[in-house]
Amino acid sequence: MKASKFIKGLLHHEDAEDLEVGLDELIERANLPFARTAQPAEGTKGFGNALTGALAQAAGKGPAHTPDHAHSTGTATPHSPASALSHPHAHNWIWLPDILGNGYEATTLNLGTDDEGEVVATLVRYQPDKSERSARAVLYVHGWNDYFFQRETAEFWHAQGVSFYAVDLRKYGRSLREWQTPGYTDSLSVYAQDLAAALAVIKDELGQHTSIMLMGHSTGGLITSLFLHYNPDAASGLILNSPWLELQGSAIVRTLSTPALTQMARIQPKAPLPDIDAGFFSRTVSKEYGGEWEYNTQWRPTPSFPVRPGWLAAIVTGHARVARGLDIRVPVLVLASDKTTISARWNEAMRSSDSVLDVEPIARRAVQLGQNVTVSRIAGGIHDLSLSPRPIRDHYFESIRLWTMAYGWLGKFPVEERAASIQVPVIHGEEPPQGS
Repeated sequence: MKASKFIKGLLHHEDAEDLEVGLDELIERANLPFARTAQPAEGTKGFGNALTGALAQAAGKGPAHTPDHAHSTGTATPHSPASALSHPHAHNWIWLPDILGNGYEATTLNLGTDDEGEVVATLVRYQPDKSERSARAVLYVHGWNDYFFQRETAEFWHAQGVSFYAVDLRKYGRSLREWQTPGYTDSLSVYAQDLAAALAVIKDELGQHTSIMLMGHSTGGLITSLFLHYNPDAASGLILNSPWLELQGSAIVRTLSTPALTQMARIQPKAPLPDIDAGFFSRTVSKEYGGEWEYNTQWRPTPSFPVRPGWLAAIVTGHARVARGLDIRVPVLVLASDKTTISARWNEAMRSSDSVLDVEPIARRAVQLGQNVTVSRIAGGIHDLSLSPRPIRDHYFESIRLWTMAYGWLGKFPVEERAASIQVPVIHGEEPPQGS
């Protein structure tokens, strides 16, 4: 259920303002071993100070909240005056049973305030055996009009001996409050704070030397890709499930839509755009309509939450940055369906293809993400590959398992060091050629 259906044909703007998360001081406060970020581009210098101030508030100013899962609206009730981020080593995270049932728990991270009021993120963990601890972990990030409910994803990683966590970003799912505009932001850089806070909890629980894999679906794939571009030491690897790296019809909109969208975002950033979500993706997923899955329709509604110009402009800015090429230094796995079916009318082919994004631009953009990128096409997969029918999703999970065995936990090190570590064998007593 992507906004791209409304703006089919909308393209990244090559001159869009650069996205810079500027996390230097924020990272120090979160006690995360991230690399220092590059100097912000002109027009983005306020990102660092704004994020640092917000995390400082979360780190000791303002109440923490824990999720009250008895309320289907996703609102929270205060249970403790202690801050959810009082100190990275305070071990005072308040974990409560999660709506997903046995083995799932959630804790709420106070991220300060924005123009709409208090802002939080929610971290979910799957820990069926509390005595188990792993030196490896995965942090999953959902997409637009979504939240974490994919139990099989959590159970897959647990079976691999990996600790699983998922974050519901601010104003989504468990983190959505009744006074907030669902899913809204006018800058993707704000999510750097959500991810930094979640990573701080994981490091606190499992140890500062834990290897963490980021995993993003759709818009979450765009967010995690940008995050790792600016913070290359934040994770050991990146897995992207149908990432939203490009808009459809890009050749057309280079000359049409971006100026108008920018103007709309400036004048009425939160004005709802016309709703064109026909609910086809939900029809492929929801058990009620022939899919296999049940989920909270208040957190993942059909039609989707309204798309707004300010949010859409932020997405276009992110796409523009990807189009110029990223420099992700860790191994990246990009998974996408082998075909697309986008239509104004229902087509049964949507049950075995991506009905939200055009998968060909995704595959083309993937190779611009970094130095070590693997692209895997999943035949018959739907937009969220993990929700595809069996045996399609089994193929998806097996592709991830094989990739992690070869690349996934390598982490970052320079290409020069990688080349120098390769041993060239001596054949028939000859010396290896110079430069080998």
